[in-house]
This record gives sequence, C-alpha cells and structure tokens, in this order.
Amino acid sequence: MNTLDTQKTQDSLQGSLQQVLALLHRHRLVENLVHKQDMPKHTLVESLVHKQNLRALQKKLDQLHTADVAYILESLPLEDRLVVWELVKAERDGDILLEVSDAVRESLIEVMDTHELVAAAEQLDADELADLAPDLPQQVVYEVMDGLDSKEREQLQSALSYTEDQVGSLMDFELVKIRADVTLEVVLRYLRRFEELPDHTDKIFVVDEDNRVQGVLPLKTLLVSDPDALVEVVMARDVVVFHPEDDSGDAAQAFERYDLITAPVVNADNQLIGRLTVDEMVDVIREESDSEVLSMAGLKEEEDLFASVWDSVKNRWAWLAINLVTAFVASRVIGVFEGAIEQLVALAALMPIVAGIGGNSGNQTTTMIVRALALGQLQTSSAMRLWRKELGVSMVNGLVWGGIIGLIASLLYGSASLGLVMTAAMTLNLMLAATIGVMIPMLMVRAGRDPAMGSSVMITACTDSGGFFIFLGLATLFLL
Repeated sequence: MNTLDTQKTQDSLQGSLQQVLALLHRHRLVENLVHKQDMPKHTLVESLVHKQNLRALQKKLDQLHTADVAYILESLPLEDRLVVWELVKAERDGDILLEVSDAVRESLIEVMDTHELVAAAEQLDADELADLAPDLPQQVVYEVMDGLDSKEREQLQSALSYTEDQVGSLMDFELVKIRADVTLEVVLRYLRRFEELPDHTDKIFVVDEDNRVQGVLPLKTLLVSDPDALVEVVMARDVVVFHPEDDSGDAAQAFERYDLITAPVVNADNQLIGRLTVDEMVDVIREESDSEVLSMAGLKEEEDLFASVWDSVKNRWAWLAINLVTAFVASRVIGVFEGAIEQLVALAALMPIVAGIGGNSGNQTTTMIVRALALGQLQTSSAMRLWRKELGVSMVNGLVWGGIIGLIASLLYGSASLGLVMTAAMTLNLMLAATIGVMIPMLMVRAGRDPAMGSSVMITACTDSGGFFIFLGLATLFLL
C-alpha cells in the first residue's frame, strides 16, 4: 500500500469515528429533549425516537470492518462504548474482542453474560479462542470446550498449554500439506477441492508419511512450473521452522528478517503441528513496541484511555512514588550547595541546562541499548566495549556542546571561569548519563526483568542529581 492509500485509509477511519460520535451525540440530545417534554404517549414517542437514532448508528457499524469497529470502541468513553457494543451484531462479537486492546476487552466482557460470551467464543477457531481464553471466565471456557469436537478440543488444549509469549500459543492449525512424491497436477486438483484456502496461504507444507516436514512448495512455484513435475523436484528445502516453545518475539524478528508470510511449527521430532502467520507476528511486534514504550515511562500495563480514575492511579502510582523519592534526593543535593547559589546566582539559572542535556543523552543511550537487547543484537559480554564507545561519544558531545554553552555563559555573566566550569560539568554529566544508560538495562536483564522498565525515570533521576552535584561541586571548588 502506498503512502497516499495509507493516508486515505486513516482519513476514512477518522471520518467513521466522527460519524459515530455525531450519531451518539444526536442520540443523547434527542433522548434528553424527549425526556423533558410532557406529552401524551410519552413512552411511545421516546421509544420510536430512541430506535430511529440507534438504527442509523447500527447501520453505520455494520458497514465497518471489524478492526475499525475495535478502533472506534477504544476511542469512546465507557458509557458511549457500551452503547455501541450493544449495537454490534452478535456474530461479530468474537472477532471484535480479539481486535480490541486488553484493557478495553476487559470492560466489554464485564457487561456480557455467560450466554453471550459462549456464543461469541464459539464463532472462533481454536487458535483464536486460545488468544481470548485467558480473559474469559473459566466457566465460559469449559462450556465452549464441551461444544468442540475432539480434534478442535485437542488443538485448543495444546495452544493453552503454552504461555502467551511462546510460539505454541499463537499457532494456527488450518494449513495445507502434501506429500513430496506427487506431481504438481495432483496438487492443483487437490487444492481445487477446497472451498477456500486458509488465510495467508503463500506456501504448501511438504511432509513425509510420518508428517515430518521435508520442505515447502510456494504457490508461485506451483503456478509457473510444469504440471508433470514432482513436488520433491521443485520444492524449497531450506525452510525456516519454529518450535512451540520458541519465544514469540524471536519468531516475529525472524518473520521480519526473512520476509515470511507463513512458517511451519514442528515438534521435537520435526513433525508438523501448526503454522505461524504474519498477522500474528505483526500483533506481537506491535504489542512488544507498545509494552516497551509504556515500560520506559514507568507504566505497568496498557491502560484504557477512558479507564476510571482509580484504575489509572493503580497503573501509575509505583514509578511516580519512585520519582518523588529521586526528586527529593535531587532537591537535597541542591540544598547542600545553597550557600554557593546565594553567592553566585548564575548557578541557579545554568544548572537545569546541565541536568536536562544529561537526561536527554542518557535516554538516547538507553533507548539504543533496549532496542539492541530486544533484537538480540547485544550480549552482556559486549557491555564493556559498548560502554567505552558511549563514553567516547559523550566526551565529544560534552566538549562540543559544553564548550558552546560555556562560551555563551562566559559572555552573559562576564566570567571565563564560569564558562569552563559549565563545559566541564556538562562533559562529566554526559559521561555519567552514558554510564547509567548502559548500566540500567544490563542490570535489568541480569535480574531477569524487562530492560525498559522505568529506565526513563531512573535516567532522569540520576542525571538530575548527578548533574546538580557535579556542576555545583565544581563551582564551589573553582569559583568561590
């Protein structure tokens, strides 16, 4: 899709959201007016007006793609969200629950009774149900499983046996497989027996009599090759395969690296048990990206934009408390040098520059480290070499930009000594930021924690306190 098409799609989505908001507003407005009127057959009039407005809204929702309805639900306050959710056709409930964010899904499930949840879940395939099952009440999962045939039940139990960050939980069980000793003409006749191929089918998996993967037959190869040729002659034998215990993040990176659409999932005996598809991998990449951004800001989890005050407070309080403590430490550092600031007021004006530039530099380093760790490009054994490199970068930046701001400070306050102190302080604080920026993610990894967790908060705290101490300490030593 080109840039113009992407922009048109986004504009269309925003237009749909605005139309839904307008219909909701009209519904509320007319409903309030009817309530205020004292007229005969008031209840009948109210019912007719109510249905007329909601019918228009339902018609609009029916025209939208499932993912667009999910986007709109995420963009609405809880009261309006529930109104829209009531208007969504029941047969679309399961697909939409899969599309919305975890926080919004929770709010929708809370207002659905057991019968509605069972009906929504029964519409889903085994792999999709495995995605939704952790958010459903156990009773609902049991009822749904009772309605599955033995094969589907086995597939669901298999998917549920893996954690959400493992490939096994994301496996799709709908796939096409063939033997290597048949001709392409036989394969074509076999494919014509399907009403439709499974989504994202770009290749057919080739297996032996024991269901072990031998290779893959890309559809483009099937279409352009001699129909009399054997599959084993034209199939690709160099296949990227995954195991159900593999990390889903690593699998997503492999999909990106090798431009995969689908890939087989095999057990320890190389037997085909499922496949991964690009749509699941895109979801993994997006979720990991969102999680990294939230973690760096000190948020525990994804938050419903319109969540209650209490829910938002619970999600945010921990790192705010830590930030409060670190801010208090920084204030005490300033308090230690209170006398120096009183004697040279310029220090109060210049010290935020030192702290601010250090925080920005530290966040740059941390972001680079966290990304490298996420991509598997950085090992703990390389941390020392990377730290030395970051120290070199910080020294150059400190001398260049510190020299510039030092020159400006000396001109503003008529003191060359103050300019030199400013340059030295900025250089030292950037070196501190580089050290902390490398150290925090690496320590998090060694502790088995998310390297992005609260890194931005910790970097800011260290560079603030360190920057104040370095600048005011140098000023006390050389200027007073």
